[in-house]
Amino acid sequence: MGVFLGVDTGGTYTDAVLLDDASQQVIATAKALTSRPDLSHGIGAAIDAVLARKGGIAPEDVALVSLSTTLATNALVEGQGERVALVLIGFDANQRNRAGLTKALADDPLIELTGGHVHSGDEAAPLDLAALETALDALPPGITGLAVAASFATRNPAHENAARALIRARTGLPVTCSHELSAALGSPRRALTALLNARLIAMIDRLITACETHLARRAISAPVMVVRGDGALVSAAMVREKPIETILSGPAASVAGASWLTGERMAMVADIGGTTTDVCLLRDGRPAIDPEGARVGGFRTMVEAVAMRTTGLGGDSEVHVLDGLEAALKLGPRRLMPLALAANLHPALVHHALDDALSRDPAPEDAARFAIALFTALPPGLPPRDTALAERLLTGPQRLSTLLRARIEEPALTRLVAGGHVLLAGVTPSDAAHVLGRQSDWDTQAARKALTLLARRRGSNGTRLATDAETMAAAIIDQLTRQSVDCLLEAAFAEDLPHWQAPPETLARHELLHAGLSRRSGLVEIQAGLAVPVIALGASAGCYYETVADRLGTRLVVPDHAGVANAIGAVVGQVAVHAEGTVTSPAPGRFIAHLSTGPKAFGDAEAAIRTLDADLRTQALEKASRAGVFAPHLRPAREDILAEVEGQAMFIESRLRLTASGRPRIASD
Repeated sequence: MGVFLGVDTGGTYTDAVLLDDASQQVIATAKALTSRPDLSHGIGAAIDAVLARKGGIAPEDVALVSLSTTLATNALVEGQGERVALVLIGFDANQRNRAGLTKALADDPLIELTGGHVHSGDEAAPLDLAALETALDALPPGITGLAVAASFATRNPAHENAARALIRARTGLPVTCSHELSAALGSPRRALTALLNARLIAMIDRLITACETHLARRAISAPVMVVRGDGALVSAAMVREKPIETILSGPAASVAGASWLTGERMAMVADIGGTTTDVCLLRDGRPAIDPEGARVGGFRTMVEAVAMRTTGLGGDSEVHVLDGLEAALKLGPRRLMPLALAANLHPALVHHALDDALSRDPAPEDAARFAIALFTALPPGLPPRDTALAERLLTGPQRLSTLLRARIEEPALTRLVAGGHVLLAGVTPSDAAHVLGRQSDWDTQAARKALTLLARRRGSNGTRLATDAETMAAAIIDQLTRQSVDCLLEAAFAEDLPHWQAPPETLARHELLHAGLSRRSGLVEIQAGLAVPVIALGASAGCYYETVADRLGTRLVVPDHAGVANAIGAVVGQVAVHAEGTVTSPAPGRFIAHLSTGPKAFGDAEAAIRTLDADLRTQALEKASRAGVFAPHLRPAREDILAEVEGQAMFIESRLRLTASGRPRIASD
């Protein structure tokens, strides 16, 4: 029989499902904790568990393996990723400071070169390769890759290609060129997308390698596909080059899984994981594609993806106590390891620290916080203070008060966390769910001790935050409900634009709206609610979303297998790749086809368009083959941009897009 194996690697859990291709039925599901830094343990455990639950599956029965992941999304939301260098060619200061590029670059090296092209594809200035050589030799240790972006590279990629060739020859490091990620103009945003892509290459490569290694150990030779951010499947080889396309991979898979599991045609899909909550509108059974590109972690990229709003809110979100006369809570956006889980993994350390803190009043504020190394050897290229902290963690997890010997070391710990080298453990909604009996996966006793400590903390008015652990837990879950409601309302208002003048974030928190949701009545009666049902996905969806749907006055759908919907969505999709290009007219009677090999001039618009079409067909078919499409179908699209001058239409630009799609190549093919 033909069996499809779907695997989803999230921040907390790795899920696996087996789907019978003939009957289109889920035949087994399993979960395992995501393992860090070596992802292979969690992936292997999930695969082994799901195969064990359905006996009689031979390696040759597995015809396709498909991965979805929230790792890239989580990394961008939490500001993590590898250290890389950015090469900008022909950029001015104004371009460099747009699209959040400076913020995204942070402390990573920037190399600026003369060169680049103009709108027509003609060279603006010669590329200074000698300056690039000098800058490469001066790069600090620890750089894992480079991103290259040149002005108008989508009109002529020659300078990006030349820079990439030199960088590869001189450093051997992976290089991301911006023109290969998007055919759109907008150099700063293309540069941002290339930078983020470069940061993710090593992370996604580790994920795919971990999966492939375990499959080989099980003698499974089926093709490995990965879910892209628009919900389509693509081969693992292509994803290794363009990991940025996996941002929103997990959410895209969850939407596909939600549609497949429920049959709902119109609904808001909310997928709550450990790190993020992803909300998307399901319209006519399909998610909409964001026309402006995926927005994740505060950055607007040029990645085609589902129109998803991703918020740093999950079951493992950090619990913050806000200052003020009336102490308030806020969750996220950083993910912590729940103390209930930390106590499962390191019981002696966690319980000893909690018991010690409970014996003191007041207890230190960091009494229930721990640092856990995600490395087994010191990461290269760390500053001296970061190295000193990392060396202390080589002996094992530590309480923060023990690890940090002076306040001046706190920034070093922050950098280690941001770099993905260290994970903090602390109080999360998952701990609150354990205390309230909604979850029982990990150490409930540790969760209760931690929330007892948190309840004893005093606000600015001198009163304790709560009377006991249960009251504290209920307050945390109430805050998760409030923030989840805001997530769904923001997404709904964003879909209703331009009916509203205010931004969705403002509308979602408006006093009158919440009066309507609370069904308040007076001289002015206000009613409000969500007009479509909510499909709740994720392992903890059943713990939290009943109160969310009730607050929104709508129907809640929590389907069977809601906890592994991402893994299901990973194996029910199709492969689709795109090739895009333009024909421009910089002067009357001159038409330029911007080909993969560079610009080519014509005296006739249709001749230029035919040449571009042929070039795009070649590109699309080659991409389809590499992406693993079986018998691809080509679908062309053309948009002509004209201007009326003295009553006559004048050609400005023609945009062509070819989509090659089809079912993924499976083992029997």
